[in-house]
Amino acid sequence: MDILNSNGITFFTVLVTIVSALLLLIIWLLLKMIMWGKSMSKGAYLFLAFFPFISLMPIPPPTYENVQKAKQEQRKRKEDSGDPPDEEIE
Repeated sequence: MDILNSNGITFFTVLVTIVSALLLLIIWLLLKMIMWGKSMSKGAYLFLAFFPFISLMPIPPPTYENVQKAKQEQRKRKEDSGDPPDEEIE
């Protein structure tokens, strides 16, 4: 890092430049894909077919087991504390 600091360029400016260049590249590529998809009907179908692959990470299903386990632990704590059980008064 001495080379970067000796020239007056800090690590932060280099990092900002790289990140902004990558962001601009991604935006440019997405715009090119949209223009290509609009110009060709088959291209539009192909673009829409591959569009779901943008989401690389699958969305995990919600785990209801943890909620049920927490409810059971809460009931046990309430019973262990000596409070009378909740009874419905009719």
